Amino acid sequence: MIRRIPDARSVLPPTEWPMVGAAFVYIIAYTVSVLRPEPGVRAATELIMVAVWVVFAIDYLVRLVAAKRKLRWFLTHPLELAIVALPMLRPLRLLRVVIVVQKLHASVGRTLHGRVGLYAATSAALLIYMASLAVLDAERAAEGTQITNFGDAVWWSIVTVTTVGYGDIVLVTTVGRIIAVLLMFGGISIIGVITGLIASAIVNRVSENDETEKAATRAQVTAVDERIGQLEERISELTAALAEQGRGPDGR
Repeated sequence: MIRRIPDARSVLPPTEWPMVGAAFVYIIAYTVSVLRPEPGVRAATELIMVAVWVVFAIDYLVRLVAAKRKLRWFLTHPLELAIVALPMLRPLRLLRVVIVVQKLHASVGRTLHGRVGLYAATSAALLIYMASLAVLDAERAAEGTQITNFGDAVWWSIVTVTTVGYGDIVLVTTVGRIIAVLLMFGGISIIGVITGLIASAIVNRVSENDETEKAATRAQVTAVDERIGQLEERISELTAALAEQGRGPDGR
């Protein structure tokens, strides 16, 4: 059977909303910074991104200090550290907003498979979008580049994350190639999650059908047993009645 996720886990804690908002602000600022690279706009967006980084750093330090077992918390929250240490990973905090989307899609989101599916879909979309911005920022000014606009960058990201690899766009910068490697690993991970999700759903469906068939068989066997018991009682009653008739009125 598919395990249901309690409703209490389907809502973000109030303290998480400011961080989700900060992640949205970072993505917007980074998008404007890449798509509008004019010096004035670039400087303003960089300032906003630095401010968001400070917010994430403060949040990380507060949670680390508040943890009862600080070393264990530090070792079990590597993504939190990566969000602070690597600016490109900060928007990954937006994955937590999927829990809210899950609440709106009650027919799917309350199941374990629905939850994982939403995480995978949102992760893929976010990964493609941020990788497109990053590779465009790294490649467009390089000599011999083939990525000169956001459309080209999105096409390259989709081809790369799906591991199709047409090879029609070749990156020329070191930063761009590092982004490509990270995107390839991310794509493989997401495809693995989706494949496992589909396989698990098929296994669960077969298991549910088997359980239904077993339940139906047990019900049929029980009904037959009850019917046999009723027939045995009726036979006993008829046998007793015939015996009474055979003895006659005088009991002989």
